[in-house]
Amino acid sequence: MAADGALAIELKGISKAFGPVQANKDINIAVPRGTIHGIIGENGAGKSTLMSILYGFYKADAGQIFIGGKLTAIPDSQSAIRAGIGMVFQHFKLVQNFTVLENVVLGAEEGQLLNTSLAKARKVLEALSRDYELDVDPDALVEDLSVGHQQRVEILKALYRQAEILILDEPTGVLTPAEADHLFRILKGLKEQGKTIILITHKLREIMEATDNVSVMRRGTMVATVKTAETSPEQLAELMVGRKVLLEVEKKPATPGAVVLKVEDLRVNDEHKVERLKGVSFEIRAGEILGIAGVAGNGQSELLAALGGMMRATGKVTLNGADLPLSGKGSDGQSRRRAGIAHVPEDRHHYGLILDFTAWENVAFGYFNEPEYQKNALFMDNEALRADTARKMEKFDVRPPIPGLAAKSFSGGNQQKIVVAREMEQNPDLLLVGQPTRGVDIGAIEFIHNQIIALRDAGKAVLLVSVELDEIMSLSDRIAVMFDGKLMGFRDPEKTDERELGMLMAGMTGKGEAA
Repeated sequence: MAADGALAIELKGISKAFGPVQANKDINIAVPRGTIHGIIGENGAGKSTLMSILYGFYKADAGQIFIGGKLTAIPDSQSAIRAGIGMVFQHFKLVQNFTVLENVVLGAEEGQLLNTSLAKARKVLEALSRDYELDVDPDALVEDLSVGHQQRVEILKALYRQAEILILDEPTGVLTPAEADHLFRILKGLKEQGKTIILITHKLREIMEATDNVSVMRRGTMVATVKTAETSPEQLAELMVGRKVLLEVEKKPATPGAVVLKVEDLRVNDEHKVERLKGVSFEIRAGEILGIAGVAGNGQSELLAALGGMMRATGKVTLNGADLPLSGKGSDGQSRRRAGIAHVPEDRHHYGLILDFTAWENVAFGYFNEPEYQKNALFMDNEALRADTARKMEKFDVRPPIPGLAAKSFSGGNQQKIVVAREMEQNPDLLLVGQPTRGVDIGAIEFIHNQIIALRDAGKAVLLVSVELDEIMSLSDRIAVMFDGKLMGFRDPEKTDERELGMLMAGMTGKGEAA
């Protein structure tokens, strides 16, 4: 609590519906001034809607907002900024080819002379950077900054606008462990200066380490607000889901068999002829999960795309001893599927689903030529596809289990289950899986992890790419770290830790030297 017991924010009776969907129902929450307050909940629990109401993106159907004890109307984001509220979005709102200084001033210019605003902003930025460890070169182009530094620019933008309340949405999703640690030092410094932080995250470890209090939402309602020191990850998970959740992945030791995938000197250039994979070599055996750790944008996506038949490459790749073409005939995704490779892509919306199509139509993608789905040489057996989709939905606990429902009508977690079910149920020799639980709530995470382990235990090879270090360490039998298109080394998850992996993810060798 703030020393004087004052509240920075109090929401009373907030409700918001979108047609028949009740996103928020009679929400009450009080956030003491000068604290870090976590908000957690499953996908669709109403967290984003509630914060969007507080930041003026949505107007509540009912309820009141109090800022610093005063009833405050927030019809738009400019009103929120005037009320002292700043928001750092998961996907940054920065102009990439502007400098840091220009981004900070953008939208907050004073008078008609831009040079006057820039000169003032430069002095303010110097003070803010010094006071809050937000060291960023004001003249650097945003596109040249690391993701962690871009996030600092977003925080500087809010502080420049004199925000006393900061809302951060999934702030560590694209950060290395070292960058995340630095972020939390910054948040602690802001708190010590009297700022109030609202932290939205699905990472229970971060909630336990960083927050003073935590509120739990479920199905549009606020089910609990507790002091963080008086709860546990297990209790919070149960409050979120409404049942006990197994937070630790249970798996037997791997018993690797024959080499399934062998990759030698794999190289990929993007559409701008920039080399994204720089001579990558590794192998995966049957009954083994190889996890690829790394900050997004270091070649992992290109690795999956090349192996999945979505990008041309050079080098040599063999599957069960047979060469896989890397360009030209036989290098496409359909050929990869026929060879025994299934692929859960990183971006389910762009590459895994057509959102306007039904669940059963999405389950057919890539596999509509399978004999069980064919009536004859000309037509698919739609009834067989619907029945097969219903079976997969039941096995993978897709809710609601309606094959004829459009994919866009399912939550993110259930969309992911549709993609995972489609690929895993083809009995592949090799599963390529990218960000398997991105945007997925804790109950679905548990289920998807168990399915990946089950596939490994059935003797399949799995290549796992994830930016979540916890996921990599708990699922992988071996870990490879990727930085700038190269593999920095392989580690045994039982003999490494997040610090060592974080150093490799930042391009540092085991001796602390740049690679």
